[in-house]
Formats: sequence, C-alpha cells, structure tokens
Amino acid sequence: MEYILETHNLGKRYKDFKALSDLNMHIEKGSIYGLIGKNGAGKTTLIRLICGLQKPTSGSYSIYGVSNLNKKIIDVRKRIGAIVETPSIYLDLTARENLKEQYKIVGLPSYDGLDEILELVGLSKTGNKKAKNFSLGMRQRLGIAISLVGNPDLLILDEPINGLDPEGIIEIRELILKLNKEKGITVLISSHYLDELSKIATCYGFVDKGRIIKEIDSKELEENCKKRFEISVSNIKEASKYFEQNNISYEIVSNKIINVYDSINISELAIALSNNNCTINEFHEKEESLENYYMNLIGGGSNV
Repeated sequence: MEYILETHNLGKRYKDFKALSDLNMHIEKGSIYGLIGKNGAGKTTLIRLICGLQKPTSGSYSIYGVSNLNKKIIDVRKRIGAIVETPSIYLDLTARENLKEQYKIVGLPSYDGLDEILELVGLSKTGNKKAKNFSLGMRQRLGIAISLVGNPDLLILDEPINGLDPEGIIEIRELILKLNKEKGITVLISSHYLDELSKIATCYGFVDKGRIIKEIDSKELEENCKKRFEISVSNIKEASKYFEQNNISYEIVSNKIINVYDSINISELAIALSNNNCTINEFHEKEESLENYYMNLIGGGSNV
C-alpha cells in the first residue's frame, strides 16, 4: 500500500494548549480522505502543518516518503495544492487574471494549461466578471482552480463547502470527484457536512482532541452504518437456525440480540419463529448516519 502522506506521533502545542497530540494519519495514493472532527479538534492545525505554514512541536510527517525534517520537503510541497480556511483570491480580478497571478507566484514560464483549468472548474465563460461579483460557490471553484496551478498530485481542501447553498455544494462535490477520477489527484478534505462527505470520501480519519481516534475505509464504514433490524428474541439458537435456512443475512450481537440486514416482514417473521419455539421480545429498525457514527466514537457531544 502506497501512502502519499503519513504523520508520525505529530504534535502541536500553543503555550499550555495541545492542538495536536501523537496524531497518526495515513493517506493512500488515489484516495479521497475525509477528515472529520468538531470545531477545535485540530483539523485546520493539522492542515497548516502539512502545508508548511506552521511547524510541529513534536513528531513528524512525510509526503511522498520525504520527511518534513528533510530539506527536500520544500520541493515536495510543490506537488501540493491547497485551500486553507478560505480561498486566496483577488476580488478585483477576473478568474483568468487570478490564475495568471498564481502562475507568476509559482514561477511557471508560460500560461500553458490555464484554459484547461478554467474549463475544468466551470469558470471558462465568466469573461470580464470580477471575482467580487462571483457567488460563494464560484469563489470556491476559483480557489480550487488556483490550487491546481502547477499540476499538484495532492489537493488539500479545508472546509470547501462551508456556507455554500445546495447547488454550490453539488458543484464542489462533482468537481472533487472529477479531479480524483479523471486527473488521479489524491484529495484530503475536512468538512463539517458529514453526510455530504460520505458521498465522495473513500476513507476517513476521525479527529478528537488533537488525535486521530479512528481510520476507516468507506466499505467498512458502510457496513457499520447500513440499515439493520435489531431483534430481541427468546431463543437465539432457533432464530439463527431459521435465518440460516432462509438465507437471511444476520449477526448475533448477544445471547438475546440479533441484527438482521435483509428486508423482512416482522409479522411473518414472528409467526415463523413462534413455530420454532422462539418469540420476538423487541424489534427496532436502525440506520446510523456518518454523524451518528462519529458521535458514538467520541462518546457524544455536539458541534460537529
């Protein structure tokens, strides 16, 4: 497994406050990594460290196998495009003019690829319209366009859909998927919109109190969050035998509780089980959202 980015017991302290503590993260090449955490959990601090905007006080991280302690990390960071907190754009310039400025900052000898970037983010027809007259969604797409100058392999987006209307959210979602699938760009994205994040992320890192408390891929998360029927029965052995005979997907949780993952008719099931000396005591239909999964991980709370 090839990791584009890894952190090793990464820590960041501001006087007496620990923003990050022994944080370990692994981002696989070609993935869309969803970074999830409450306000103050350490998401933006982590992103600022990776982008070289701040230095860690303990631990280390590596990008493409190059440690942040190695002088070569400066060159490696040129392969990263990022939006940290808010897009850095010139409001009095057009989309094209903003990109030209970024080309100069990066030090590229020509404007090759500029039109392709504008087309990619859906801003090729904005003409002389200045960024100050753009919608929030258009500004976010312009910010992503600027971060794509220099053809990065890794794109880091800090809360890219914050404050956007539904249409803007969809536009950013489709753009991220397009960059990942068509351009092969690995994406690290932090977001408060957890259910929206579940529509694009291929793996997740859950952050709490400056630590990654869980890393999980989308398939495993889907298994944990999928719809199920939680049934309390009097005879777990007979119930499981019935489910086996009828090819019904199930899982024994305890000596009284069984989870069923296939669609069932509860009335028919109750009759069938009663014929096998088993009664249903309780029945609950459950489906866990990404947000509920996170809240259960950290033991409750709010402000995700």
